[in-house]
Parts: sequence; C-alpha cells; structure tokens
Amino acid sequence: MIKDLLASKVRAVTFCVLISASCGPRLRSFRVTPATPSYLLRSPDSRQTPFPDVLRAYNGFEQGSGSVELCRDMELRVENAYYEPGASRRGLAGFLGTEVAQYKVRSQGGLQLLSVRPMKNRASDQPPVQGLIPPSQQGHRYFRFYYEVLFKKSGNSRGSVLLSANAKEDIDRLAAELISDPDSVCGERSSHCTVFPEACSVSIEMEIVVNGSPRNVIWRSVLSDVIDHPHHIEFFRIYNGRLTPVKIDTNDAGALKLPLLPGDHVRWN
Repeated sequence: MIKDLLASKVRAVTFCVLISASCGPRLRSFRVTPATPSYLLRSPDSRQTPFPDVLRAYNGFEQGSGSVELCRDMELRVENAYYEPGASRRGLAGFLGTEVAQYKVRSQGGLQLLSVRPMKNRASDQPPVQGLIPPSQQGHRYFRFYYEVLFKKSGNSRGSVLLSANAKEDIDRLAAELISDPDSVCGERSSHCTVFPEACSVSIEMEIVVNGSPRNVIWRSVLSDVIDHPHHIEFFRIYNGRLTPVKIDTNDAGALKLPLLPGDHVRWN
C-alpha cells in the first residue's frame, strides 16, 4: 500500500512538471492584438480595451474635451513668460525670459512641486512661476485642468484654468459653475481655481522610462513617439502595483500606436 501511495505521488509530481503552466504560477501579461476599427489592448484579467479607450479607462479622458482629470502620477508643467515693467506682456517687446515649474499629482492626493527653473532678472512686480498655484489649492485631492476658459468680466479674456477640490462631487459642482459663470468660481481669493496668465504655457505630462532613463512625455503620447524603427521592444506597464510585460509585435506599425501611461517602461533597439 505504501508503494502504491509513493507511486501515486511520483505520478502527480511528474504530471505537474509536464504541465507546469497549469500547476505553477502562470505568466500574466498584456497583449496588443489587431482589430477593426481599433487595435485592442488585452489586460491580464482578459479585458479588451480599444486603443482610443485606454486613456478613458485611466482618467475618464474624452477625445476633443476641453478638460483633463489629473490623476495619480500625471504632471503639470507650467512655463510663465516675464516682461520688463510697463511692457504689454505680449509678443517679444520687453520680453525677459521664462520660468518653469513642474508639479506631480501624488498618489494620496495633492500636488507635489518637483522642480523650478527660475530666472535671475525677473521683474519684482511679477510673481514667481511657483507662486501661480497657491498652496491652499495644491493640497486638494482632485484636480481638473481646462485648456481655455472665457472670462467676460475681464474683457472677454481667455486663459487656462486649474480647478481643484477635496471631494469628487465638489469638483463636479465647481465645473458646472465654471461653464455657466466662470468669473464667480475663479475670483481673486478662490482656493479652488487658478487662472493662468495669458503669457503662461501649461502642458500635461507624464514620466515614463525609456532604455533605463526617465523621460517626460506629453499626455496622449503613443509608443511610436519614443522609439524609432525598432528591431526589438520590451514594454512593461504597471498592473496591480507591479511592472507587467506587454506583448507587442515590433513589426506592426498599428500596434505601436498604443497610448502611453505614467510609469510605462520601454526598452528598444
């Protein structure tokens, strides 16, 4: 009987070795597959997401929308132009230079100031670039960026806007008010709204890693934007807190249009 038990165990072990894919941990990965009208990204849990919906799944992004939700690990690059006192602050007349501030949305909420590139001869009557977003707003949990808002009380002036709040329902309410009456939401003492100056350029970015080096790319960048005629690609995306391989056909130009997300790792040659 003991011999029979030992023989059964040996057979079981042999069986598991032969079909280790079933008895051991499976390799979990993303996979890019051709499809019509859009290529699909299949996640490890077998969900299939068309390429145009990859960003929507991350932060609700809608193509053609005038606003973007700033979610975890997304970045805001603020570059403000400075002029001589009395200058019109338009064009090149009296232009002195620019300052740049880089912010990142922290995982627990709030904006983290990553870096500042100051200028030496900034006019004292113009605030430093890191002073455009007040500290009272940087601590909020939810952020929504608007590319352009029209303010009638300021002579129909247009400017990009950063809206923020500590609750989702609050930022949705403020967003509705911003559309109907932006001047009431973005008053001078508002702790929920920053209106960037006309001479200020604001862009949404994200950090990825390319061939072992961190690189900032613009939101809505795709894989083909960071590689050039690759012979081999290794691509990893964060899934459940871990870098997970993305299987992709290097020779398929359509597959290389996969939208990038914060934290992606790409190695190519």
